Amino acid sequence: MDAFFASVEQRDFPEYRGKPLIVGGRSERGVVSAASYEARKYGIHSAMPIFQAKEKCPHLINQPGRMEVYKEVSKVIQSIFHEYSDLVEPLSLDEAFIDVTSPKKGPASASLIAQEIKKKILDKTQLVASAGVSYNKFLAKIASDMDKPDGFFVILPEQAEAFLEGLKIEKFFGIGKVTAKRFHDLGIHTGADIKTLERSELIRICGKMGNYLYDAVRGKDERPVISHWERKSVGCERTFIKNVHSVNEVHDKMHKIIDEAWRRQLKNRKYGKTLTLKVKFADFKSVTRRRTFEQPVEFKEIFPTIIKLMPYEDIETKGCRLLGLSFSGFEKETYGKNIQLKFNFGKKS
Repeated sequence: MDAFFASVEQRDFPEYRGKPLIVGGRSERGVVSAASYEARKYGIHSAMPIFQAKEKCPHLINQPGRMEVYKEVSKVIQSIFHEYSDLVEPLSLDEAFIDVTSPKKGPASASLIAQEIKKKILDKTQLVASAGVSYNKFLAKIASDMDKPDGFFVILPEQAEAFLEGLKIEKFFGIGKVTAKRFHDLGIHTGADIKTLERSELIRICGKMGNYLYDAVRGKDERPVISHWERKSVGCERTFIKNVHSVNEVHDKMHKIIDEAWRRQLKNRKYGKTLTLKVKFADFKSVTRRRTFEQPVEFKEIFPTIIKLMPYEDIETKGCRLLGLSFSGFEKETYGKNIQLKFNFGKKS
């Protein structure tokens, strides 16, 4: 979908149409969840701090998110996908891979099916979608971003390698700003540059992703579309209105985050062996620290572990703007009978 959350707001509130709009929190400390295309012209993008977005565009409209509305629209969109295939792999509320090798209905053409889906989404939701069509997931994802908004882009098998050779590093699905800069520092700017590197050298530069990139830049991606997947982690994080420097205040906020993360884990009915702490400082730099237990972590073990992982010195000097906690390395609910089911929200140790 194109600027999904923002587009829903402009659909439901005509007075916002054609104007720079973001969906985000009311707090100046929050971040942009989605930006309309009018806002993007000012260099505003998702995950940008709201105060920076307003500096770029003083007349920016900041609309609070309505997640329940977005979920309802998502259900409509997903139901359209499932009309054509049972092999639908959602990436988020508004995006999915769809394998139409053997479609349930419609023409025997991925391109024509994509056009039908775009039209149905527009008819049923009054929202615009972009579609990318190719013979594997890597290429289809890149294609979906090539011609936004209201895009439709096809990469044929015989075009793939030449297309990828001319593609800038930043356009490769999975390469973020940090990895792109690492490549740029080495004089690597396009897919053609990547192809000059041996597999082992790519792995050295960007770890496991190097192995994937070696094949992907040659148009190879054997990953299937997976219609059912299991959550790898569950947790909770909070951004604060004011920077936190006090250890006592950090502890107070951490207790509430622990309670919420624990509640979500119980709802997930899987119990993690690995505990991960995330701290973002006032300068927007962040650290993650984790500990893995032999057995799924118990509630009483969480706070004492967090105390050992917490970067107190940096928090006191820099200030903390975000705290987060997550569980991963799940064991299934067979462990559930040993889990402490009752806990007090906000209780201090």
